[in-house]
Amino acid sequence: MTQELRILTPQGMLGYGVPAEHFWRGIESGVDAMIVDSGSTDPGPYLLGLGKTIVTREAYARDVSLMLKAAWERKIPLIISSAGGAGTDAQVDFMIDLIRELSAANGYKFKLAAIYSSVDRAMIHARLREGRITECGPSGNLSTSAIDEAVEIVAQIGAEPFAKVLTERPDIDIIVSGRSYDPAPHAALCMTKGFEPGVYWHMGKIVECGAACAEPKGRVIKATIRRDSFDLEPMNPAERCTPLSVAAHTLYEKGRPDILPGPGGALHLANAKYEALDHRRTRVSGGVFVPTNKYSVKLEGASIVGYRTIFIGGLRDPILIGQLDAFLANVRKRAESIFPQLVSGEASMMFHVYGRDAVMGEMEPMRHVVPHEVGLMGEVTAPTQALANDICNSTRIAVLHSAYPGQMATAGNFAIPLNPPETPTGPVCRFSVYHLMEVDSPTDMFPIRYMEI
Repeated sequence: MTQELRILTPQGMLGYGVPAEHFWRGIESGVDAMIVDSGSTDPGPYLLGLGKTIVTREAYARDVSLMLKAAWERKIPLIISSAGGAGTDAQVDFMIDLIRELSAANGYKFKLAAIYSSVDRAMIHARLREGRITECGPSGNLSTSAIDEAVEIVAQIGAEPFAKVLTERPDIDIIVSGRSYDPAPHAALCMTKGFEPGVYWHMGKIVECGAACAEPKGRVIKATIRRDSFDLEPMNPAERCTPLSVAAHTLYEKGRPDILPGPGGALHLANAKYEALDHRRTRVSGGVFVPTNKYSVKLEGASIVGYRTIFIGGLRDPILIGQLDAFLANVRKRAESIFPQLVSGEASMMFHVYGRDAVMGEMEPMRHVVPHEVGLMGEVTAPTQALANDICNSTRIAVLHSAYPGQMATAGNFAIPLNPPETPTGPVCRFSVYHLMEVDSPTDMFPIRYMEI
């Protein structure tokens, strides 16, 4: 068994920018692998539904260039998970093409493994008929139509496919994967070295976000894993990992702070300990991984539900702001009298009032306060872009010109900073598939392709 393993995570999201000075400081300190996540559902379903990447090709090239240089010159393995953001097969190939291009330009040669995560719909239909698909969060029951309507469906890769590659090809230089459970590649590397699951799953869950667990929040972080604990150190000398900052980040993106479910089991953290080694490093221990009887993976599928148009502007009349809910209700009523699609549910309209309750809505405790000005965004979604444009245009005019009790002018309620005043934003996506599917094997549904570049 390996006694110690050192993993460098250059950034919490590939393409967000890796500070070269801190990256090379980490490399010079001695590391056994570089692992970086490249995907998220945080931006919503459009990455999956429209095939978009989370950042530009140029942003990926900037970050990946640093890592390829270290991989070639120092022979440090590199793992990139959830390629492109959504982790579709096309985005895995996109990332491989970028690596191939950068390698050719610099004279690098690598052995590379690709792990794909797009799912055959026939398999999903079969699992649904067998009663082996359940909701994930408030997703509700999965329907056959949702499976068929999804533009793309991927499954989150667990640790086992990464471990399979690392075991079958211990000389592999680079792994690029499709959609993955964020801590999976960190866990997989440790899994192949004989470490305790409770230790490496906890470590992976923290450092997949880079140095977000540091004070102040940073980017590059080094994790040193041992049999019963792991140490965290940010590579920016101005940052520090304290017991409080690391424990606080353990609460990040959690339904409950003590149990973190994932593929194949759940991480239990009720007895986790966070101890300062010095003013910049913290040691973590006490996590326990409890396997489940059945192995499940999360399915993510996106469908296009319509087209969106928005308008943005500001309101400054305190008389209007004080009765804004009633005013907007009248605007909506007027729109519904013109566009029956808003009544039938074929189209929808929303208002976001910034400066009052746009973030928290009715849960906003300060909602009763009348600010001196607010920003208003109107959002219309309809089956076609033309209809969305039409409804949005009519609604924006109503906001601008509609009367209200106590009005002291005849027009000009609304200050509009943009021209044209309506902005078509294109197709709108939703997660039509966001469910857990039982599988017979954690590796069989994720094809692996080996190549040299």
